[in-house]
Amino acid sequence: MLFSSISFLYFFLPAVLILYAVVPKVLKNSVLLVSGLVFYAWGEPRYVVIMVISILVGYVFGLLIEKFRGKKLSKVFMIMSVCVDLGLLVYFKYVDFFIDNFNAATGLGIPLLRIALPIGISFYTFQILSYTVDVYRGDVPAQKNPVTLGAYITMFPQLIAGPIVRYSDVERELRERKHTLQKIYEGILRFTIGFGKKILIANALGELCENFKATDEKTVLYYWLYSIAFSLHIYFDFSGYSDMAIGLGKIFGFTFMENFNYPYISKSVTEFWRRWHMSLGQWFRDYVYIPMGGNRVGTLKHLRNIFTVWFLTGFWHGADWNFIVWGLYFAVLLTLEKMFLGKYLKKSKVLSRVYVLILIAISFVIFNAAGMGEAMQYIGGMFGIGASGLAGAEWLYSLRSFALILVVAVIGATPVPKLIVKKMNETKAGRIAVDILAPVFAAGILVLCTAYLVDGSFNPFLYFRF
Repeated sequence: MLFSSISFLYFFLPAVLILYAVVPKVLKNSVLLVSGLVFYAWGEPRYVVIMVISILVGYVFGLLIEKFRGKKLSKVFMIMSVCVDLGLLVYFKYVDFFIDNFNAATGLGIPLLRIALPIGISFYTFQILSYTVDVYRGDVPAQKNPVTLGAYITMFPQLIAGPIVRYSDVERELRERKHTLQKIYEGILRFTIGFGKKILIANALGELCENFKATDEKTVLYYWLYSIAFSLHIYFDFSGYSDMAIGLGKIFGFTFMENFNYPYISKSVTEFWRRWHMSLGQWFRDYVYIPMGGNRVGTLKHLRNIFTVWFLTGFWHGADWNFIVWGLYFAVLLTLEKMFLGKYLKKSKVLSRVYVLILIAISFVIFNAAGMGEAMQYIGGMFGIGASGLAGAEWLYSLRSFALILVVAVIGATPVPKLIVKKMNETKAGRIAVDILAPVFAAGILVLCTAYLVDGSFNPFLYFRF
């Protein structure tokens, strides 16, 4: 089930909210657990079993890890938990990738298993891993109540695409959380803004990208228009979903971490990755990079740590070589910035931002390609290799048709709208205007998005792939 769907917005969500509001405090986590399982089973009833197994594995191993804390068995159970969770992820997400590449290397013809990827498995697996590892480290106590742990893992606001919420961040709120009208209002507003980003901006940009892929007139400028449009599309698609998740979390009394912080204003690729998908970056930092030694090791080991983390980051996103290349591409850029490039980027704010935008646009061409062949074709086309000329009628038509949404997206990807609201809040008249206009603005977005969905317009969600 998508957040950006009529069934979720006008049927599932109201039913859950009413039930959550009327049940006593002791049953609220039960409502979250059951609603999360129903939300997941709505689209994939078969794979809800895998999620239940993952929850039980995390629950049992968490208790065993704590019971034998300080003994060798504690580490054994932690490793077993990691192996089981990663084993499920590898089986469902990567087994066909390994078989295909083994066949290519050996000339054998082992048939692919053609296993469907359970939605959200990459996200909830990382949540369970963070829980069991944190219990082993002694950062959090093992959760004795399976309903509470299940509610954390299946919590539908962040179940499908994050942000990756760590148990340690919400452990207290799972036990004791406050529900206030102010928090609910802020949650509704945040959800609606994310809803608008997804439906009104991301979906339109997605159409532009689909139009490009469908045409035979791929000129140099059209390649660049596509790369810019997709870079904005993935930002508004994923950050919009994160906004909706954070907003829903507030409504239910939870505070989820921010996942995006205007990454396209970055002055280096290093800064970009401090602002983009922050929950994923911090997860790899705390559970892979730092345990391997981080930057407190020799140069060769430091490089090993960087390339390992970025290989895994790319591979986490998808079982194809273009995702691995995408991850290693950033490993190279980050290494160059650490070694010498970073000091030069500090000398010019304009050139450094242009540098980031160009490299990120190229990276997302690799990311969205159907394999490395298409990636190289598209990157070549951006620089005139294999392109059908510099410009063309198709490029001009798309530019004219999507000019307004591109301008809105560019402005919306910067802190400008937020700064305007902040400036208005500095005066009494401005605060009154904001208090009046915010709910009107949210209602307008809701009406427009509903009309869009009723019309049956283009409405994919990119991160379902991962």
